This record gives sequence, C-alpha cells and structure tokens, in this order.
Amino acid sequence: MIELDGLVPMARENAAEWDRTGLPEEVIGAAARAGILGPDRSPEWGGHGLGPYELGQLAARLGGVCTSLRSLLTVGGMVSAAVDRWATAEQRAYWLPRLVSGELVAGLAATEPGAGTELRSVATKFEDDGAGLRVTGRKLWVSFGAVADVLLVLGRAEGGLVSALVRTDQPGVVVEPVTGQLGMRGARLAHITLDGTRVPRDQLIAPPGFGLSHVLGTALDHGRYTVAWGCAGMARACLHAAARHATERTQGGTPLSEHATIRAALGRAWVDVESAQALCERAAQARIAAGPEAVMATVAAKYAAAETAARVGAEAVRILGAAGCAADNPVQRFARDAQVAQIIEGSRDIAELHLGEHLLTRPAREKDDA
Repeated sequence: MIELDGLVPMARENAAEWDRTGLPEEVIGAAARAGILGPDRSPEWGGHGLGPYELGQLAARLGGVCTSLRSLLTVGGMVSAAVDRWATAEQRAYWLPRLVSGELVAGLAATEPGAGTELRSVATKFEDDGAGLRVTGRKLWVSFGAVADVLLVLGRAEGGLVSALVRTDQPGVVVEPVTGQLGMRGARLAHITLDGTRVPRDQLIAPPGFGLSHVLGTALDHGRYTVAWGCAGMARACLHAAARHATERTQGGTPLSEHATIRAALGRAWVDVESAQALCERAAQARIAAGPEAVMATVAAKYAAAETAARVGAEAVRILGAAGCAADNPVQRFARDAQVAQIIEGSRDIAELHLGEHLLTRPAREKDDA
C-alpha cells in the first residue's frame, strides 16, 4: 500500500525550502519507503501493481503539492518501466527490486549539448574494449543526477543506438550539480560527464539499435504520462489557490470574487483544468485498452496539461498579485515549474507536430478500417 499521509503534509510544508535547496536525501528515502518509486511495477519486484488510473491520480496528488516529488515518481518510473519492458529476466530480477525499493536511486541520462529534442544525434559513445564496454560523453539536465546511484544512459555503439545502466560510483563519472534553473529546482538536477567509464555488457538493456526506439521510447512514454497527470494536479492547485484568494481578499470593502474580470478568469481556468483532466483520463483509458491510440493519447494529455498548468499558473499569480510573487507562495513555484514541463519529455512544438501528423493520417486509417 502506498502511504502518502506523512509525505504529502511534509511536502506541503517544506516544498518552498526544497525549491531553494533541493529535495533532501532523507526525503527521497521517505518517498521510496512510501512506495512512489515504480508503484506500477508488479508486486513481484516490490511494486504495487498500480493501473494507469491509480498511477495518474498519484502523480496528480504529488504534482499538486511539489513538482520535485512528482519528478521523483516520474524518473524512477521511467527507468523501471524501460527495464521491466526490455531487460532480460536476469536483469529484471537484479535491478527492479533495487530500483523500486529505492536501494538504488535512478536517473535518465539522454539529453546532450547537441541532442535535446533530436536524441538520434547523441554523441555519447559505447566502445567495446574486449573486457566490456567503455562509455564516453556528456549528459545535461539529468533529474536527480546529483544523487543518482545508477543512470540509464543513451549512446551509440557499433550496431546502433544503445541504452545501458551505468553506476555513478564508477571511475570516470563526474557529477556537476545544477542550481538556479527556472523551475524544478528541487529535482537535484546535474550535468554528467562520462570519461571512459566501464560498463559490464550485462548492463546493456536490449540489443544495439533498440536504445532509443524501444528502451528510451518506453521510458519517455511513461514519463509523459506522469508529467501530464502531475501538471493537471498542479493546475488544479493553482486554480483552487486563486479562487480561495479571490473569495478572501477584499478591495475597497468588496471581495475580489465580485469583480466580473476575476470571475471570468476563474471560469476560463476551470474549463482548462477540467479539459486537461479529461485528456489525462482518456490517456488512462487508452493505456488500459493497450490499443494503437495510447501513445498519441498520452502525447495529447501531456501537451494539454502542461499548457494548462502554465496558463493557469500565470493567471493565479496575476490574481494573487504581490502575494503570488512571494518566494514561499506555491503558485509562483508552480508557474515556473509549468514552463519547464512544457519542454521536458517532448517540447510543445514537437508535440504539436506529432499531433498534427497523427490527425492527418487518421482519415486514411479510418477509411481502411471501414
């Protein structure tokens, strides 16, 4: 059973501090004990076997209090989902219990200076030296990279793109913590340099050529799904904060809620939040059905929910005024986090292209199915 009764109040009280200093390692440990690392994995591996709806609701609840905690759920889930789907039986038996329990904190190392949206351009190299593999490259913006014990690293090898689990305690791994970024400041981001780091062959997940299309594809799809629900939770929290402030705050003896412009803004925001929620639920249904629409339903949900969180977050800051700009006010933190959410796991521009292409191919598919 996932226990959030202690974690959520702790996050609500301390999220502003974590935004300044980073999610403490003891909190990461508490989150692992609460069961949020790979909660949708099978109980065989220490997970809770959550279905898409339950996983989404968990992401939304965490997203509504602390983006960094939701990010911990996302990153841990991305790595464990990829391992569960593409690793060998022996690899799953070794890695999944350790990842799900939090014995090993995971990070996903894909982005590079020359490979952000276009991950096929990664320059990181895996070279066979006869005794194993050596990996050389530089990865950027690795969530929880500053505290990760193991990284799922995307690179290229003879035969195509590969993904491998790389322990960070190996010689040649240099971790550079990142602070002061726009949003997700508590997610212990780091840039990672890999300088001839040794990787046993049995830490390669799937054969060469499957590293991006299959292994990272599974991870990114899982990530988009939890980001989508997390953004929906974040947007709803901003809406509730704005409505509460409008009810309690008076100007000239009149509550803000009596102003037509404020009511209209709240009405627009409510429709946006409910629409994002509906797309997240549609994505959950598609994942349960496991049909061909599941991936694009998740892309649509993530796109809409991130856009909504950014729009509603900015509106909440405007309605709260100076209070919304205060360092410890959650709406300003959520407004910043939402701008990052529009970029990660597929930027808004790329999502729009994919959704447009999907729409243009539907008539042909529907005609074929008629």
